[in-house]
Amino acid sequence: MERPRHALFAETMTERNTLVDSFGRTHDYLRISLTERCNLRCEYCMPEEGVELSHDDDLLTTPEIIRAARIFVERGGVRKIRLTGGEPLLRRDIAELCAALKSLSGLEKLGITTNGILLKKKLPSLLAAGVDLVNISLDTLDKDKFIQMTKRNGLEKVLGAVESAVDLGVEPLKVNCVVMRGINDDEVTRFVAWTKYMPIEVRFIEFMPFNDNKWSSDTLVPFRDMVRDIRKTFPDFQVAASGNASEVAKMWHVPGHAGRVGFITSMTQQFCGSCNRLRMMADGNLKVCLFGSEEFGLRDVLRSSAHDDDDVVDAIQRALNKKHAALGGNTSVEELLQSSGTNRSMVRIGG
Repeated sequence: MERPRHALFAETMTERNTLVDSFGRTHDYLRISLTERCNLRCEYCMPEEGVELSHDDDLLTTPEIIRAARIFVERGGVRKIRLTGGEPLLRRDIAELCAALKSLSGLEKLGITTNGILLKKKLPSLLAAGVDLVNISLDTLDKDKFIQMTKRNGLEKVLGAVESAVDLGVEPLKVNCVVMRGINDDEVTRFVAWTKYMPIEVRFIEFMPFNDNKWSSDTLVPFRDMVRDIRKTFPDFQVAASGNASEVAKMWHVPGHAGRVGFITSMTQQFCGSCNRLRMMADGNLKVCLFGSEEFGLRDVLRSSAHDDDDVVDAIQRALNKKHAALGGNTSVEELLQSSGTNRSMVRIGG
């Protein structure tokens, strides 16, 4: 049961200069989806028939994205921004946008999550623009399986991007892998072996249900099952120190390996109590919980209050005040599964 809201947490961002919800959680991390488009077709992210894209007029413009980010940072105390998609590198102005965001007073970290297809070519300009953190989504190390899972031929480009990022000193370089039973769970140990010489952080993500992504309990691989399987090959696989209280990944490693392994246990061991994240989607809707279907429109407020940030500040705080204690207001994982069809597909949320 959610505890009653208290007046302390009803204060606006103007008064507190922090984004605090009704459960006392401070939100200093904003994920911004830059586009609904993607150059891959991963079925856990995008329905097989594709998605109906928003009209261009309904998407935030570059100046609107920068303005919204400035308000979140300067008025809301956001210290970290991560750019997502769709595939964010499809934007032609991605380097210029990154440079504008990194110049915001108070922003400490700027990250980007990409499927890696275009990354090798664009990485130097991104780093020059101030990008600090890079996450690459990669669910298989097998060429044929990559084509099967993404409907595209691009594994060599992604692996080249990983090597290029390591050579250019990106640290920590995170490789995100959504694990699905019967599809790529047989590669978990192979990914761990990759960390022996590569100074990367492989992050195994439990498969989560979203609109029409064919989730079932049979495809979910709990992180404890992954640990058990990894230890068959690496018996000394063990917990590693995280060093970051807000880090969602449970960190593990094989002693002597250059890289590490993280588990994001969204389905079996939720971390709602320490959530510090907000998501602004490409159409300007604010999503205060990944699992919740509720969305709060910021685009129209930005456009109707072109010279008044206070209205935007108030809209953000009103949305945050409606954030639930856990699971987007669902009382159990079972209820979450029943309501997942009302949520957007991942490609339109942005991760």
